[in-house]
Amino acid sequence: MNLVIDPPKESTISISLNDRARVLNGVREISQTDLAAIVEACDQEGFYPEAVLKKLGQAGAFSAHLDVDGEIDYGLAIQCMSEVSRVCGSTGFMVWCQDACGLYIESSGNSLLMNDLLASHGSGQTLGGTGLSNPMKALTGIETMYLKAEKVDGGYLVNGTLPWVSNLGQKHYFGTICNVVDSTTKEPMPGHELMFMLHCDAPGVELKECPSFSGMEGTGTYAISVKNLLIAEDKIIAKSVGVLLKKIKSAFILLQTGMGLGVTQGAIDSMWKVEKQLGHVNQYLEDRPDELQQELDDLTENIMELSKTPYDDSKEYFIRVLDARLHTSELALRSAQSALMHQGARGYLMCSEVQRRVRESHFVAIVTPAIKHLRWELASQKAELSPA
Repeated sequence: MNLVIDPPKESTISISLNDRARVLNGVREISQTDLAAIVEACDQEGFYPEAVLKKLGQAGAFSAHLDVDGEIDYGLAIQCMSEVSRVCGSTGFMVWCQDACGLYIESSGNSLLMNDLLASHGSGQTLGGTGLSNPMKALTGIETMYLKAEKVDGGYLVNGTLPWVSNLGQKHYFGTICNVVDSTTKEPMPGHELMFMLHCDAPGVELKECPSFSGMEGTGTYAISVKNLLIAEDKIIAKSVGVLLKKIKSAFILLQTGMGLGVTQGAIDSMWKVEKQLGHVNQYLEDRPDELQQELDDLTENIMELSKTPYDDSKEYFIRVLDARLHTSELALRSAQSALMHQGARGYLMCSEVQRRVRESHFVAIVTPAIKHLRWELASQKAELSPA
């Protein structure tokens, strides 16, 4: 198989969001041609589709939710991610990684960081990920923080490891969070965290291969080892991490729904492919494609409504976002399982798109925040709203 895809010419021109259809159609075309041609290589061989990602960036897939000419369009960003995930869930996940990283850069308010990265990141010329899986769990008490920093002359000295971060390569970067420790005791200071941009080619940073995953093999996922990495002001996203996370937490989680929507739609597509041959027996199965499509359409409508106010910081809105994200995970699982039942033995072949989507739906359900994390957070938020 020829995996060589000509990369797009570099451009610093912003994508205008005045023509949403043009952006979405461009992303759909790239997904159904360039990406579809290599999806098996991504899944089976761990091929990282860097050239496709850069084409998607040039088409506008990574900039819709950023402040381009005074506009932001989270609905378009989610729809772009859904079109990619409909073809390849792992690449859709990397679109989310890129989107989340862009969200960090723009929300930092750090002109040094924004001037250095925002334009190239939004257009896909440079690529980055998000290392917030461990920090999100740590800040809610589920895990301990794996990275720690000490204040020194010129910035902060960071040490530690992260088990896996995605959408990475030697020239990539990602946003993450660490505890700041007391210079005397070396113990973390409660409420003192630092969010920063970590460049993979910086001195003291090492990327290590991860064990093989059942899915998501082509996602550029590595374990990260950090030793005496100096973080200066031009790499800092936030020193008041709690304030920034409160601002972006709903947007961060809402963006993830694009993955589940796309995987679900792809599963429904697979069900319709065998309807003519197997519909006479498939009619006795639960979760038929027309029923799932209606549920997906209703969920998408709800998510598009939520996407109009991604920075609403009310508890009621956050609960609605958590619920939509949870519904997306659960629907992706049901749809992929049903697609396997509809396709029968052919869907059990390792090369089957249905078999791949079953594994992709599992990832949608366990990626941070996982279903159990979402349900825990929903219960906590609702408890706080309930009268004593």
